[in-house]
Amino acid sequence: MKIIDLSQELKENTYPGRGIIVGKSQDGKSAVCAYFIMGRSANSRNRVFVEDGNGIRTKAFDESKLEDPSLIIYAPVRVLGNKTIVTNGDQTDTIYELMNKQMTFEQALRTREFEPDSPNYTPRISSVMKVSDGDYNYAISILKSADGDPSSCQRYSFAYSNPINGIGHFIHTYKCDGNPLPSFEGEPKKVEIPNCIDEFSKMIWESLNEDNKVSLFVRYIDIKSGKTESRIINKNV
Repeated sequence: MKIIDLSQELKENTYPGRGIIVGKSQDGKSAVCAYFIMGRSANSRNRVFVEDGNGIRTKAFDESKLEDPSLIIYAPVRVLGNKTIVTNGDQTDTIYELMNKQMTFEQALRTREFEPDSPNYTPRISSVMKVSDGDYNYAISILKSADGDPSSCQRYSFAYSNPINGIGHFIHTYKCDGNPLPSFEGEPKKVEIPNCIDEFSKMIWESLNEDNKVSLFVRYIDIKSGKTESRIINKNV
């Protein structure tokens, strides 16, 4: 699989929806993840990321304008010991709770399906990073309908052991804009990961569609020490 230019990929797609990027920095020192959300409706755009313990949660920017919170208010990032969970919905909690009961990432996600937002049936995208005693690996999953047919849930998981320096994988909910929105297809896309968290954060944020982007979270974890460094960027400030 060829490495794509992440900046160009984002600039050419006005609505990838919600996206997760996981990988390793070029110098091999950091485990890296990024999560962004976009929105077309006023309800989806009325959000910000806020810190919540070691993770983050979404919050209504203007509480008086909040409509249906069911699919837009959740914790995208939670930390369970040496594992960092990143998802686009409340399956973060499912993964956290079931992995805490010794179930695997894949087993936890078998209890969930795509979102019930007909006619889009938004895929649930999820990832888990494990950083332990200098070792690092990660996995990415997508649960989606069968080409828009909600009678079948299709589950795909991708595991990455001994990640390559400077390489990450990018998955997003929608292939592109549309009505209904077409689900992401294929394997996570291979992208480059720089050493600098600010460089990476700026590149992603400035590449996302200006009208549709809402919030971005980026975290670098030192693989040897476990020390974390994070950035949150919100359009609503």
